[in-house]
Amino acid sequence: MPPTKVLPLLEPEAVAACCPPLTERPLTAAEAERTAVMFKALGDPVRLRLFSAIASHEGGEACVCDISDVGVSQPTVSHHLKKLKDAGLLSSERRGTWVYYRVEPAVLAAMGLLLTRAAAA
Repeated sequence: MPPTKVLPLLEPEAVAACCPPLTERPLTAAEAERTAVMFKALGDPVRLRLFSAIASHEGGEACVCDISDVGVSQPTVSHHLKKLKDAGLLSSERRGTWVYYRVEPAVLAAMGLLLTRAAAA
């Protein structure tokens, strides 16, 4: 049996520093700018479908060849994937002729934390 690979855990402080829950306190200007970029990127239905397809794909990553059926041309898919990547929502890796995309786990954690209620004190 091959040795088990230990994955690093996300530091809760790193995620919390990015995006506090909206109910905790008002966002700073810098936090609002970073957060708006993420939500603006997800504000397009095609981008939201691509993001969802990648996030829900087996293994947490998807080849562009597996997710391009969203009702737009391949160059348009590439454009939307670039916008999601520029917003920090995706990372990518070229393998041969294909590019594989994955949703950054820290991004999902930060977005989830942002939209949750602050813990009762």
